[in-house]
Order: sequence, then structure tokens, then C-alpha cells
Amino acid sequence: MVSVKVLLAVAAIKGWSLSQLDVNNAFLHGDLDEEVYMALPQGFHSQGEVVCKLNKSLYGLKQASRKCGDIFMVPLVYVDDVLIACNDKVEVDRFKIMLGDKFKLKDLGDLKFFLGLEVARSDKGIALCQRKYTLELLNDTGLLGCKCANTPMEQNQKLSKFEGEVLKDPSHYRRLVGRLLYLTITRPDITFVVHKLSQFMSKPRRPHLDAAQRVLQYLKSEPGKGLMFSATTDLHLKGFADADWAASPDTRRSVTGYSIFLGDSLVSWKSKKQSTVSRSSAEAEYRSMAVATCEKVWILYFLKDIRVHHEREASLFCDSQAALHIGSNPIFHERTKHIEIDCHVVRDKVLEKVIKLNHVRTDCQLADMLTKALGYNQFSNLTCKMGMINIHKPAALEGEYPSKDEKMKLSDQKQGEDIRSDARAENKALSTEQ
Repeated sequence: MVSVKVLLAVAAIKGWSLSQLDVNNAFLHGDLDEEVYMALPQGFHSQGEVVCKLNKSLYGLKQASRKCGDIFMVPLVYVDDVLIACNDKVEVDRFKIMLGDKFKLKDLGDLKFFLGLEVARSDKGIALCQRKYTLELLNDTGLLGCKCANTPMEQNQKLSKFEGEVLKDPSHYRRLVGRLLYLTITRPDITFVVHKLSQFMSKPRRPHLDAAQRVLQYLKSEPGKGLMFSATTDLHLKGFADADWAASPDTRRSVTGYSIFLGDSLVSWKSKKQSTVSRSSAEAEYRSMAVATCEKVWILYFLKDIRVHHEREASLFCDSQAALHIGSNPIFHERTKHIEIDCHVVRDKVLEKVIKLNHVRTDCQLADMLTKALGYNQFSNLTCKMGMINIHKPAALEGEYPSKDEKMKLSDQKQGEDIRSDARAENKALSTEQ
């Protein structure tokens, strides 16, 4: 899904056309490289033990990019759904005719709905949401008319696998969390709480179900909320990495969170419990930086594959000065040997000038909402900075509220002032030590 979002973000900036195809009977076009057998379909009867030998594979289509002179085309294939991004609309029509000679296709025209994602395009950019999916979820759970909540989780709420009454039938909880997981494709605002709820699938309790229902109450407030990929931003990759040290009350493991932007467009994010216990907050922060660095390197490779040149170093912002010093210092100290592998990951990319480390103030840390439950003011501020909008909501009167670009500009100015202030303070401290 990150591939899809990166491709849409690039298409918005470069003005590429987006078309969609559906391949009829896609499973019948792939050849098998080995013998595969299956049981008889339901309704077929035979004497003795009989099986069927498959002549065609289930997944035979492949994805590739194509470049012919000044014309650039990227077909992105997911089983029988095909998304075509191209800088020449006429060439897309020719490509469809060529495919139509080989396969039976259904031309769905301009991209509107892909893998459950609703796509709307204007001269301002591309909006991505899952409104239909959200409304179906609320209807199926009987909460379409429920009271709304302003945040997906109560501030500083801690969920434990040992507290609360065990649910007699956990299947409802498991289905609900599974459906919420698919909704996180376009909703970074619920990613943290859904990540927490998915940790209790084996033995859910009443507090876990209550927390899941609060997520539904939050979704009820704005079911059409989603991402906006701006058409007027640059192609600079930047990311924010954060960690909540010893956040788990049961294991004392920390939570990693990162959000990665292509210009102003949010294309990748994650909230995940770390695999080991960190001995300090700096270690927890540094582990999150390593994970974010790996994701950014992968996105850079993907951009290279689709012939998009990334000129500058990718920026990585963190609010921990200690973690930044570890990443900038080429010497391993006795107290940081236990995180040596993660240190190599970040430092190597810094030395190769693939990424550049920067400090960001905690209240401007855009990955903060992916590591903990926040209050309404901070939560709504970060969702706005992440570029989340609701295109189904009536627009505010012109001049009543600052635009997204104005908010981002003010935020960038304030952030730049903070970075310069921190740099002056650091230089002053070094001068004093010398």
C-alpha cells in the first residue's frame, strides 16, 4: 500500500493521468512452473480419492514499469486490478488496446476506486479516503447512530492483558479489529490505538472492546476523513521518528512511531511495539530512527524504480537530542554498544548523505500521535499538519480559518526558528566547554 500512496503522491505533483483496468478471469492467464493439486470443488462427487490438477496459476500477473522516449508509464498490478500512471493520455489508450488483444479487460476509466480506496482528484491534488468502508463498518456494528468522540482513545489510557473481564465470545472483537486494521491504510489518526488493540487478539477483555467501540465513535464524527496529496509541493522526502519509552505496562517495551512525507504528502507511517526492552529513552528513540531510516531508504529505491530523481538528502526529524548525538557521533561509546546494529544503520546512511538528522520540538513532532494517546488539542493539531482532510465536509467560509498551506508555512517557520535556536545553544555550550 505504500507503493500505491507514493505513486499517487508523485502523480499529483507531476500531473500524471491515472486510469484503472480490471482483468476478467485473471487467474486463467498464468502458467504453472510446478505441479499443484487441489481437492474437488464442493458439489462434485466421484468414486474413490480423486484430486484436481491445476493447469494455470492463481497469481500470474507481474508489475513492471515501461519507458519509451519521453513517454513514461507505470502499470501497478494487484491480481486483477490494474492502475496505470502515465504522462501521456493518448499512450494510455494505446496501451489499453494492446492489453485488450491479449486479455479480456474492463476499462474503468479515470481512477475513482482502487482496492477499497476512494480517490478524488482536483487541481489542488489527490484526496484518498475510505468513507464507504467506514460507513459499512459502522452499520454492521450497529453504531451508525452512536454518539461521536473527538479522539480515538482517551488521553494517557493504558490497556493491559491482565485487567478486566475476559470476553466469552472473542470472535466479534477479532473481526472488528481486523476490519479496523484495513482502515489504517488511509487513517493514521487511528493507527496507534488499532495497533494497541491488535495485541490482545488471543484473549480480549472488556476494556479492550470498550476501547475498540470508542474508535468507532470517533470514526462516526468524520467517516470521510483521509489523506490529501498536494499537487503544489516538492519531491523532498522527510520523516519524523518518535518513541514512547517503556510504554507497555505488561512488558515495559517501548513503542516506535514514524511518519514519512513526500513533500507535504504523508505516504508511510507505522506504530509498533519494539521487539526488545530499551534501557534508556535515548535507546528507544534511536531504535525508532533506525526503523524510519530503513523505510525511507526503501522509498528512495522505489522512486528510483519509477524514474523519479530525488536530489537532496532525505531529512529525518527527532525530538531527542541524545539520540541525534549518537547518530552524528562516529565513535561508539561503552554505553551504546548494545544498540550498535541500529547505530550502524543510521550512521551509515548519514555518512553516505542519504539522510540528514534534524532536531524538532516535541510539540511539533508529527509522529507523536503514533506512540501515545493524546488530548484533543494536540491530536487535532497533528492530524491537520499530517495533511488529513475531509472532502465530504462543507467547506468553511473563505478567510474564516487559515488554509492548510498557511498552517504548514507557519509551522515550518516556527520549526526553523526552533532548529536555529537549538543550534545556537549547542554551539554556545561547546564553546563554554572548550
